[in-house]
Amino acid sequence: MSTQKLTPGTTALLVLPTILWASNAIVGRLIHDQVPPITLNFFRWLVAFTILLFVGRQVLRRGSNLWTNWKRYSILGLLGIGIYNALQYLALQSSSPINVTLVNASLPFWMLVIGRMFFKAKVNGRQLIGGLMSLLGVVLVLTRADWQELLAFSFVPGDVYMVIATIAWAVYSWMLSTRRHEGVIAETWATVVMAQVFFGLIWSGAFAAMEWQFTDWHIDWSWGLVLAILYVGTGPALVALRCWGVAVQRVGAATAGFFVNLMPVFAALMSVFILGDTPKPYHAAAFLLIVGGIYVSSRKN
Repeated sequence: MSTQKLTPGTTALLVLPTILWASNAIVGRLIHDQVPPITLNFFRWLVAFTILLFVGRQVLRRGSNLWTNWKRYSILGLLGIGIYNALQYLALQSSSPINVTLVNASLPFWMLVIGRMFFKAKVNGRQLIGGLMSLLGVVLVLTRADWQELLAFSFVPGDVYMVIATIAWAVYSWMLSTRRHEGVIAETWATVVMAQVFFGLIWSGAFAAMEWQFTDWHIDWSWGLVLAILYVGTGPALVALRCWGVAVQRVGAATAGFFVNLMPVFAALMSVFILGDTPKPYHAAAFLLIVGGIYVSSRKN
């Protein structure tokens, strides 16, 4: 697979989703006690699906190439929408937005591992060192800089959920980058996203039904909650997903993955001003390791 150089336009396409996804973590934390996490994920993609019906419904018509490639898009919808987003909202029930985004910063490491194991991607020494540095930063967050917690495996459940979610997103990104959409479905932004959201909505709906079946959650409706759902269903969902998909196809999954490390920066700033959170010293140490990982990985020979 050939990739393009990292241009200012592509850089913007990679940075914008990280800002939107950081805000998604903030909003998810703000409303975490008003709506069940997996149900919130379903509402989010229901909003996105409703919007896409106006501009991308042609991909759902009988005879569309989507139906001959339904397995691929079903898996993309499961990984990128059904699993990743649901686990992120679930993680925010017991973890902070800063922690969630810092754990998500292990994505470059998982990109390298999964790319090498399953997609025959080459990994050079700088990428490996940079990925390990990022992973060490995440371990620092998981243990709260207390190595006895690592030995006792007493992690916050939300952090573990985010590790699983990040691995799912890595596989999703590699699937996007290793096969282009041309010839699969009509190449417009709406149909490409609709192909994933349609199946993702089915998965998230099934998971939400299970959540209501086996838990005693309830919803505290308010105009604030409605506005929050509308926001996460547009910016962090539609806009971010489309920008990420275009950028990944241009520069490849491994390069794109390192931009996810910007999420903790934006989440930390938003947490301070919106949630009143105070970053801890280990957050700063973890961030330095993650940034160092980006620098080492991106250096030229």
